[in-house]
Amino acid sequence: MDSVSETVKTESIQSFQSTIRKMEKGLAQMAGKGTNTTLIEKRLRAVRAGLAVLESAWNQQALPYGHEALAEARDVLRGMMPSIEKAYANSTAGSPQRTLLERRLTSLRLAIQALDDFLEGR
Repeated sequence: MDSVSETVKTESIQSFQSTIRKMEKGLAQMAGKGTNTTLIEKRLRAVRAGLAVLESAWNQQALPYGHEALAEARDVLRGMMPSIEKAYANSTAGSPQRTLLERRLTSLRLAIQALDDFLEGR
């Protein structure tokens, strides 16, 4: 985690922040329609934990999550990867959408790695 460039760190944190904003908007819309929000709430918790673990690793911020919550977040983030990878594979080279997906994949991989390191005591 120490060998990550400042640019990638910044982009990864911004990617998580953007994802959180989008998920919060989606959650509010779904709740307003009376739709089941269980899955998006679970993913939102995981993305927030992913952001927290990156900020903890890179900015020495306190990690406000317990071991169990972090383990669940890691599993949920891993579960999100295939759909994002598929969207990335189907995106047009050089498009803004592809850049966004590339950064999202990078940030998720780094968060999963940081969660693995934390949970394994490294």
